[in-house]
Amino acid sequence: MTMGSNVSLSALSEHVGSAIVSLGWSSPSGEGDADVSVLLLDGNGKVRSDADFYFYNNPVAADGSVQLLGKEPTRDGSEDRISFDLTAVPAEVERIVVAASRYEGARFGELHDVRVTLADAVGENLLRFVIEDPGQVSAIIFGELYRRGEEWKFRAVGQGYESGLAGLATDFGVDIEDDEAESATPVAEEPAAAPASGAPPRATLEAVPAPRPPADEEAAPKKRTARPRTAKKKATPPGAPVKSLAENDSWKQARLFPVSTLKSDRDRETRATSVLLSVMAQVPRFGRRITAPFGAPSGRMETFTEVSLPHGDTPRRPDGVIRVERAGKLWTALVETKTNGNPLKSDQVQAYMDIAARRGYEAVITLSNDVALEGSPLVDVKIDRRRKHQVALWHLSWAEVAHQAQMLIRHEGVGNAARTWLLQDLLHYLQHDNSGCHGFQNMGAAWVPVRNGISDETLCQGDPRALEVVESWERLIRQVCLRLGGELGQKVLPAQRTRRGTDPGARRARLADRLCEEGRLQAELRVEGAPGLLGVTADLRTAKLRTSVEIPAPEQGYPLTWAKRLIRRLADAPADLHVETLVEGGTGGPRGTLERLRPEPADLLPKDGATRITGFRLSLFKGMGSGRGSAESGFIRSVDDAVHRFYTSVVVHLDAPVSGRAAVKERATV
Repeated sequence: MTMGSNVSLSALSEHVGSAIVSLGWSSPSGEGDADVSVLLLDGNGKVRSDADFYFYNNPVAADGSVQLLGKEPTRDGSEDRISFDLTAVPAEVERIVVAASRYEGARFGELHDVRVTLADAVGENLLRFVIEDPGQVSAIIFGELYRRGEEWKFRAVGQGYESGLAGLATDFGVDIEDDEAESATPVAEEPAAAPASGAPPRATLEAVPAPRPPADEEAAPKKRTARPRTAKKKATPPGAPVKSLAENDSWKQARLFPVSTLKSDRDRETRATSVLLSVMAQVPRFGRRITAPFGAPSGRMETFTEVSLPHGDTPRRPDGVIRVERAGKLWTALVETKTNGNPLKSDQVQAYMDIAARRGYEAVITLSNDVALEGSPLVDVKIDRRRKHQVALWHLSWAEVAHQAQMLIRHEGVGNAARTWLLQDLLHYLQHDNSGCHGFQNMGAAWVPVRNGISDETLCQGDPRALEVVESWERLIRQVCLRLGGELGQKVLPAQRTRRGTDPGARRARLADRLCEEGRLQAELRVEGAPGLLGVTADLRTAKLRTSVEIPAPEQGYPLTWAKRLIRRLADAPADLHVETLVEGGTGGPRGTLERLRPEPADLLPKDGATRITGFRLSLFKGMGSGRGSAESGFIRSVDDAVHRFYTSVVVHLDAPVSGRAAVKERATV
């Protein structure tokens, strides 16, 4: 988008009931930063009260319409994300202003790539607005969401303020105290600071009076309400662990959620359910992350265990209940938990679905180490379509729970030291060997027969065991994406090279036939910020794992320059990394290990000099685990380790993909 342009959100996506707005920038020194803020404005262009001003000391709206999610590290800076539930915005709010401000005399002109992006409810990026030259201003309005009839639109603003946060907020009627502003003598008659050059002129402002109280309250003396302050920073976990006071390493730190007393699967299920549900209720951002995909609103959450509900002659006791209240309405879900690889039971889940339908509950949530696949339910239940009230059945993996906790602890923060500590103790509990909450950890009974059948060349197409292995492989890849994404703080998703609408069962059947024919399991991972798709191949005939990435050739320069630059970028990569040149026409190009190519990068060029180079493929090979479990020598552990090693030792050294705008700018510079 360009400055001043606008667009309807409904024209870009069908999922715009909620949105994620991200403000980002980069700093040459690596230390530049800014604080984001949101203002809800009425028809007069003013906040209804100071409570309509959201910043790091007031990050969440009571109705869930606004939630500041905190900072997320990027490759060369940081990005602040804000969640908007547009269906919960009060009717009298007509505009939502999204801004950011710097402090201690810093200016936005010192930052690079100042931008705002907006994504819909399913995470699809819809728009991007780059402020090309922010100038010497200390606050900027990046953009605004505003109503037009029944729909929401977004306008790219890019207006700067030399007077910083105090001038920006005062413009919209906020009675703000700012440390820098308090040090100066206020002059009511003086006009507000002018916006930066290129921004629309702002009207001269008089002193803004505080909102008038109701007539029946004017006579009574009232304690002065606290106003938003901007001096206090949000709590974040310590960057380095504090030195322990223990006398020796054998001492174990006291834990809020101990696991040493767990003796049976029933103990593990009861403890895991109680631990998870209690932390969800005490850490609202975490609870919202878990329940939002299931249609739960943003509101006050309460969780319960040891619940008894009538069902025929024998009452049923689900493992837990989640209740969320918003605007007087209640959303309720039953929770059924399994740990230690135990499967879900269809009769249990069916009973809970029937109870939920009769009592008007919205959902039943199953939680286990298994991973649900599209078109392949973990349990078969019958849904009575004749009932007016329908209940949704959702599944959650323990790996997804750990992933969400990891994202909040390591990359986004929860704005409170006590809540951070709770999440850390939850994550420690989930990752303990005795908790039983380890995620997908078994390739199934078909793994060994299929592996042996491929080795002996006796496995035939159409064998149902091959389909079981393909489904297990897909579950494993989804879990690998969760673990890698949690470590990186970036979105990692499986990439499917199929048309939308393709039947998942038919797709897996084709992959099973290919497994029988070629003896290989293949997958691709889409890592945000990576130069290409990360490929993973398990060759069951050779018992080797291959992780690879393809890099497109640059649009400018000479092939020898490309080769030399690539080898320099891979200076810290493993010496056994295979580098292959991709050429036009698909025929094999030159290849070699990094150890051999380091002294002679020119060996990557085609000998005839005329064949066009389209890119390079980088690959690492590793021995494949044989066992079906997640033990040290198991297949699951070997795949997880191979992907982690390849990304941390190879991909991190490569250039991120160049956006269209940056590419044009780079070509202009050349």
